[in-house]
Amino acid sequence: MVPAIKLNSGFDMPQVGFGLWKVDGKIASDVVYNAIKAGYRLFDGACDYGNEVECGQGVARAIKEGIVKREELFIVSKLWNTFHDGDRVEPIVRKQLADWGVDYFDLYLIHFPVALEYVDPSVRYPPGWHFDGKSEIRPSKATIQETWTAMESLVEKGLAKSIGVSNFQAQLLYDLLRYAKIRPATLQIEHHPYLVQQNLLNLAKAEGIAVTAYSSFGPASFREFNMEHAQKLQPLLEDATIKSIADKYNKDPAQVLLRWATQRGLAIIPKSSREATMKSNLNCLDFDLSEEDIKTISAFDRGIRFNQPTNYFSTENLWIFG
Repeated sequence: MVPAIKLNSGFDMPQVGFGLWKVDGKIASDVVYNAIKAGYRLFDGACDYGNEVECGQGVARAIKEGIVKREELFIVSKLWNTFHDGDRVEPIVRKQLADWGVDYFDLYLIHFPVALEYVDPSVRYPPGWHFDGKSEIRPSKATIQETWTAMESLVEKGLAKSIGVSNFQAQLLYDLLRYAKIRPATLQIEHHPYLVQQNLLNLAKAEGIAVTAYSSFGPASFREFNMEHAQKLQPLLEDATIKSIADKYNKDPAQVLLRWATQRGLAIIPKSSREATMKSNLNCLDFDLSEEDIKTISAFDRGIRFNQPTNYFSTENLWIFG
C-alpha cells in the first residue's frame, strides 16, 4: 500500500502517483490501465497534455474489469491558462470531467499563474500558449483572485474535492492566502536535486500546503526539447554520486532520487510505459536514506529550472519565474 498525505481539505492523497505529461494519446489508455494493474491509484493529468480522453478510457477499462473502484482512485487535472476568466472555469472543468468519464476530480489545480485570452475549445484544444496557435501571446485581464474564486465554486458544486496550484512562487502564494476562502490543498512544482527550492518548501510546510514534485529526474524529461542546459548538464540518473548512493542501498538511481523527495515529505508523480519501471518507481518507499546522503543529494542544487515557457519558445511576455 502506498502511504497517503493528509491534505488540509481533509482528504488523503497517495504519496506516489503516476504523471501523464508526454504520455502519447495513442498509448495513454493502455499505459493508465497497466499502471492501475501495477498498483498506482493517483493519476496526474491536465488539459494541456492532450490525452485526457484516452486516460479516461484506461480508467473505465480498469473499473469495468473490477480491478479498481472510482473511489479508490485519485484523479488530478489542471486548469489551462486560457480558461482563467471566472466564467470560463466551470465549463472547461465539466468538459474535462466528460473527457475523463468521471463526475468529479479529486484534485484540480491552476496549472500556471498565467492568464491568457480565451480560446474556444471548438477552435483548438488543447489551446496551447499562443492565441493564434503560432506565436501571439495575448494576456487576459483575469486576476488570480478571480480565478481562485471560481475554483472555490468547483468544490461547492462537487466538481472537485480539493483545489490547489502549480508553478506558483512564494509571493503569489502569500497573496492568494490573504483572500482564499478555501486554502490551496497542494502546490505542484518542478523539484529535483538541481532545483530544490527549499524556501518555497518551507513556506508550504508552514502554511499546511502539501507539495508534489514533478520532473524528479531533472534534465531527463527535457533533453528531447533541445534545451541547451538540459543537454549539457550531467544526467542525474548517470551521476557517479547518485549511482554510488544507489549501490549502497541496492537500489537503482531513479529510486534514490524519488526517495530523496518522499523522505522529505513530498509527493511524487513519475511515469513510465515499461511495466518493470512502473513497479520499481512505485516501490521506492521501502528504504530510508541516511541524513548524510540526503544532504549530499540536496547539495546538487544549482537553482536550474527547465519547465518555463521561455525554454520552449522565444517570447518576451512570459517571465513568470522572474
